[in-house]
Amino acid sequence: MSEFHPQSASQTESTTVKPIVITGGGSAGHVIPALPVADALLAQGHTVHFIGTRSGLEQGYLGDRHVIFHGISAGKLRRYFSVQNVSDLFRIAWAVVESLVLLLRIKPDVLFSKGGFVSLPPVFAAWLLRIPVVAHESDLTPGLANRLSLPFIKTLCTSFSDTRFSGFFSEFKGRQVVTGTPVRESLLTGKADRARDQYGINADQRVLLVTGGSLGAEGLNRIIRDNLDALTERFFVLHVCGVGKTSDVSQPGYVQLEFVDTGWGDLLSCADVVISRAGANALFEWVALGKPNLLVPLPAGGSRGDQLANAEYALGRGWSEVVQEADLTGERMLAALSNLTQHGETYAAAMAEHGVANATAQLVAEIHSLSSA
Repeated sequence: MSEFHPQSASQTESTTVKPIVITGGGSAGHVIPALPVADALLAQGHTVHFIGTRSGLEQGYLGDRHVIFHGISAGKLRRYFSVQNVSDLFRIAWAVVESLVLLLRIKPDVLFSKGGFVSLPPVFAAWLLRIPVVAHESDLTPGLANRLSLPFIKTLCTSFSDTRFSGFFSEFKGRQVVTGTPVRESLLTGKADRARDQYGINADQRVLLVTGGSLGAEGLNRIIRDNLDALTERFFVLHVCGVGKTSDVSQPGYVQLEFVDTGWGDLLSCADVVISRAGANALFEWVALGKPNLLVPLPAGGSRGDQLANAEYALGRGWSEVVQEADLTGERMLAALSNLTQHGETYAAAMAEHGVANATAQLVAEIHSLSSA
């Protein structure tokens, strides 16, 4: 087992508040929503441990938080035949042993699981040790790790109200709570003026923010660049392309960015309209901020179909316009953007009715409800 203690994590464990373990990873989507929960628990005096993969992905997102990181073996859960499934079964079994050793040493009150393939061994180990588990599912259709974890968890929290009524959870006997997805505080407190000053955006210019996620989206990037003349007539375009996916296109009113971490809240604050994929984390950022948005979900061939389900749900609730990637043309995109700008208040009002104002606080409350501290 690898273990990492940030310099600021040398604090001794509180004698009045017991430690909490968070697990999740394999992708940013299984880590980023856990960060506000970790921050809230730290602020309350808990010692927080995070169990993730040895790849460094989860550890990198933790930054300089006072969180103790533990890397374990991680076998990938595949929905298709592969010879690697055999070797990964042994990796998963070894990860259960590693998790048992860690949990016996840490003695946490509760384990909070954000899903992803690394989460199943710690969840199973916690169940063996009778440590209660709170799990969170971001997407409308649950991921495989959370589906397999259902028999071992006490409380299932979901982002969408309809998730708990799906067939996946029909046999679940524990507590089910709709919490929404946690959104980082820095995104809720962004300053539009800072972003406008940084990128030279006039006060009277509408801003279109385009993002294909941390990896970018080639098809979406191409459509944006092919229609820059029409787009820059209507908007100042901030285009987050993905690492290594910028082009040599240069045009007034168009800025390309590979990736944004610091200042992301400022960009979101100044955006009038957003074009993005339909991952649950991104979608709930738009909902929390009331940003009219055009969703271009990842096709079924490139995912398990979760983005298609998220986009359909958002469309039905009046939160978003949706265009499938196969149907995305310049004409369709511009028509959707026109509708979003003309009826922005209607979309914002629909998002405001979502009714889950503070997912972080609700998740922390569920963790505390299972705590003996």
